[in-house]
Amino acid sequence: MGGMATATLRFYGELADFLYDDERSRAVGVGDGPSVKDRIEACGIPHPEVDLIVANGLPVGFEYQLQPGDQVAVYPVFRSIAVGHPLRPDPPLGRFVVDVNLGKLARHLRMLGFDALADGALNDRDLAKISAEQDRILLTRDRHLLKRAIVVHGYLVRSVDPRTQIVEVARRFDLGATIAPFARCIECNARIEPVAKAAVDHVLEPLTREHYDEFRQCRGCGRVFWKGSHHEQLAA
Repeated sequence: MGGMATATLRFYGELADFLYDDERSRAVGVGDGPSVKDRIEACGIPHPEVDLIVANGLPVGFEYQLQPGDQVAVYPVFRSIAVGHPLRPDPPLGRFVVDVNLGKLARHLRMLGFDALADGALNDRDLAKISAEQDRILLTRDRHLLKRAIVVHGYLVRSVDPRTQIVEVARRFDLGATIAPFARCIECNARIEPVAKAAVDHVLEPLTREHYDEFRQCRGCGRVFWKGSHHEQLAA
């Protein structure tokens, strides 16, 4: 960068997914006193993907102003190491807002019992606002959406396959111990609760009424569920 004052950012772990080449170290200009958050995102990495920043051996926050000669290490979310200087509060457990391009992922999350808000009518501004105001993890494949300053918790889904996506998200947020299959409606996201057969008898087909006695109903849209022939496949 010629005579320009610079600092060096080095990115670790899966943050390399966002870099356009294999060079993990970047010299960035600091002449205008930028925050480290601004320069990290200028390198293509959304701030919700960053869990720890160490400048010259000391943990710093996103607001840290870079100085000439700074050596900065930028780390992704740690899965097994307790970070002593977190950049944000712990993420909400099992609460998501999912962008329109991840509709199948939203349905899979609901099938596992997680609160996954998804609405094709929501634009990027709406998604970011809902994520912040309702304390939800924003799931998207659009890195620019995650760079919105209002977003606190978010994740860029790497896979394009819905079945792989659900595994990816479950591992990233350690959801295994909180899975509750069929606790939510996969259509509207409301909770599903047991209901007496007599209360839903009027909407049942004759064969369903004859062969099944246990039912559940969505509190939101009113759909009725029972353990039909497809239940074992869904459970698997």
